Amino acid sequence: MTSIRVLSVGTDGSRESMDAADWAAREALRRGLPLRLVHADSARRIPPAPLDVDLPRRAVLDRTALQLSYNHPALEILARRRPQSPVSALLDAATDSETLVLGSRGFTGYSGFLVGSVALAVTARALRPVVLVRAGALPQDEHTADGPFRPVVVGLDVTAPVDEILSYAFEAAALRDAPLHAMHTWALPPLRGDIAGDALPGDAARRETLRRRALAGSLQAWRAKYPDVPVKERLLYGQPGHHLLKASTGASLTVIGRRAESTRLGCTAHSVVHHSTSPVAVVPHT
Repeated sequence: MTSIRVLSVGTDGSRESMDAADWAAREALRRGLPLRLVHADSARRIPPAPLDVDLPRRAVLDRTALQLSYNHPALEILARRRPQSPVSALLDAATDSETLVLGSRGFTGYSGFLVGSVALAVTARALRPVVLVRAGALPQDEHTADGPFRPVVVGLDVTAPVDEILSYAFEAAALRDAPLHAMHTWALPPLRGDIAGDALPGDAARRETLRRRALAGSLQAWRAKYPDVPVKERLLYGQPGHHLLKASTGASLTVIGRRAESTRLGCTAHSVVHHSTSPVAVVPHT
């Protein structure tokens, strides 16, 4: 039996999760998918009482679904309350979702963190792409002053598999009728004592040429598959986190990858999900 294609969003009743749900609703409509609201409820059940003790928990889903239905009348909405811890509930939801969307704050109770501990844990372990949406994100933030979508930015390590990341990035750009900015950042290895190691005269130029060719090669098949997506190749020297955060200020979506076998985010991904000014899609890859 084929499972229903769906986009999921975690909701806990906070303003941050409502902003994420609204972004997820727009993305679901772009993709032609139903939107599934996921609310984790790990509270212990108590004996029946004169009042319906589950009403406040159901109200979170009902209120979110009602508001999204009002704002997006064409959207199909599914609501699911899961009797699990937030991390378990969201990881389970991610397994059969095309994308899981989370707010960049919330799910923790500590508003000082840009990304809460639950969102970080889910992003680092989910088997499907996770999008983190910053609190206060508005639809107009994704567009230029003239109306079109801002570029989709994708950060690539051309020394590792990138097809899963590029698949997500090209599709996102195509859905938005937006250009794709493909970025690869490189640096020379550090000196080892008094010996320059690989950093010999002329080595920087050779390395740059090889990386540029690798970047172009990784994009070739995807350019052919998405001929209507304008692609800008950007080869930059320095730290990838710095360049990705700078690029995110003008992006509608920033796409990065993480190794699926790891349960922790790398330094670059950790920096980007905490500080990006655009929504961030974290795509697991083999």
